[in-house]
Amino acid sequence: MSDTLSRKAGLVCDPRVRAELSPVRILWKQEGGGARIADADILLKAGNGQAVLAELPVCELRSAPGRTAALLLDFGREIHGGVRIVSAVAEGKIPWRVRLRFGESVSEAMSDAWAAEATATNDHALRDYETHIPWLGALETGNTGFRFLRIDYLDTDRPLRLKEISGVLVFRDVPYIGSFHSSDDRLNRIWDTGAYTLHLNMQTYLWDGIKRDRLVWAGDMHPELMTLSSVFGYNEVVPQSLDLSRDTTPLPGWMNGIGAYSLWWILIHRDYFRFRGDLAYLRAQSAYLRGLLSQICAHIDDTGHEHLGGMRFLDWPSKEDTAGVDAGLHALSVMALEAGAHLCEAIAETATASLCREKAARMRRVRLDPGACKQAAALMAIAGLLNPDEANRIVTQGGARGFSTFYGYYMLQAQALSGDYLGALGNIRRFWGGMLDLGATTFWEDFDLAWLENAGRIDELTPEGKVDIHAAYGGYCYKGLRHSLCHGWASGPTAWLSEHVLGIRPLSHDTFKIEPHLGDLDWAEGTFPTAKGVLRVSHRKGPDGKPVSDISAPEGLRIV
Repeated sequence: MSDTLSRKAGLVCDPRVRAELSPVRILWKQEGGGARIADADILLKAGNGQAVLAELPVCELRSAPGRTAALLLDFGREIHGGVRIVSAVAEGKIPWRVRLRFGESVSEAMSDAWAAEATATNDHALRDYETHIPWLGALETGNTGFRFLRIDYLDTDRPLRLKEISGVLVFRDVPYIGSFHSSDDRLNRIWDTGAYTLHLNMQTYLWDGIKRDRLVWAGDMHPELMTLSSVFGYNEVVPQSLDLSRDTTPLPGWMNGIGAYSLWWILIHRDYFRFRGDLAYLRAQSAYLRGLLSQICAHIDDTGHEHLGGMRFLDWPSKEDTAGVDAGLHALSVMALEAGAHLCEAIAETATASLCREKAARMRRVRLDPGACKQAAALMAIAGLLNPDEANRIVTQGGARGFSTFYGYYMLQAQALSGDYLGALGNIRRFWGGMLDLGATTFWEDFDLAWLENAGRIDELTPEGKVDIHAAYGGYCYKGLRHSLCHGWASGPTAWLSEHVLGIRPLSHDTFKIEPHLGDLDWAEGTFPTAKGVLRVSHRKGPDGKPVSDISAPEGLRIV
């Protein structure tokens, strides 16, 4: 085998690739007061990324003292990466000074991160800064999540001559093995948007957001794993992210400083093992898993109540409901202990498995009240601690109002446990579809149906009298324009539609149950990546209203 440069030099290669796309429209221009822009539409044409000596048509920006020439470009959809700006021949051979502002919304791209009252920030990734474009060359800059770019020309002594501007998309070039198609185009678009949202966050690790947070949060990874496994099957980003969480959290620490996130780490391993059946990888977790489970058991008292360390947290919208958080953490602890027992039994860690089951049984004798907390009610139903019909009553109070993008997946799961598939489909259409109605091409860190009232779209300059939805809303760590509009934890409907409408549920890596629930759909069909190959299903509603199914399973996959 011949040595490659990376092998000879011991380099770590980036698994991601790059692609370039042109802007699709110019949303806004700033001229007047001596500032002028000529031939801006040239920037909408596809380029080749190469500066040339030939005198080609160019876009020219001229600024004046106190007045910058500026453009706002729309790349058509949210992307992760930056831009390539190619300049043309000009006199002087001096670099041009520009200010670049990236935005997930038009409002963010038009904002000022340096103002004292600004909610737009440069946290995690720069999105507002000054730089230089070389004479007769290319500047590649930016490493963030964005759809819109504002460029202001800061020099006033000569024109800026631009040959082209391209968005540089950085991503893992992996096939979409899973698919979903149905008689409802809105659901189809929601499935696709969830898959794309998750895909953009499959970067060096499995991130929470591509603008913010570009971090590995152990709890947030669970709905991301469910979507990733429904769309892409295996990808190395999952074990790498699980291992990072483990290796950066020596016991007795709690992952990300949150007790629940160490519980989620166990549940992710349970579901990852269920999807992949990788016993060797599970065995590699043995020492840490055993220690973590023992630590959790030590935080369960003799009455069956948990006293987890770290921040007490389910998700941000439920943060102030301490009784709801207590009920949710109790349910999550039961789920994690029983999942941990299952994993330990698979690798012959019988003593730890027995301890976990004893503690879980003790916790099951405790009854906590979720109150009106939809997050807690959902977890309690999934854990078998609350009657599914009662949980569904709490979850659907006010419809999808009070849903959260993170725990919305578990609220939908609670509806499914109650048999309320039709109601769940309606909530998916209203809640996640509500973001699409506002111009979203990816799903957001947070959303509430109340935000829809008199809201402007994120892909337009907010009209007078309309609410700037990106700037006006959000709380906790995501106030205003700091709010991420591409968050992997919001992709849950993609996994849910595959599991419950297509009816594809893995019992183990080589055994799947097929039980479709079409609700008000006439038909649904799709594919699912398994450890044995691609599973294909097609369901049509028969004359009696029951689905008639056609199933094609890969060799070695058992269907029940």
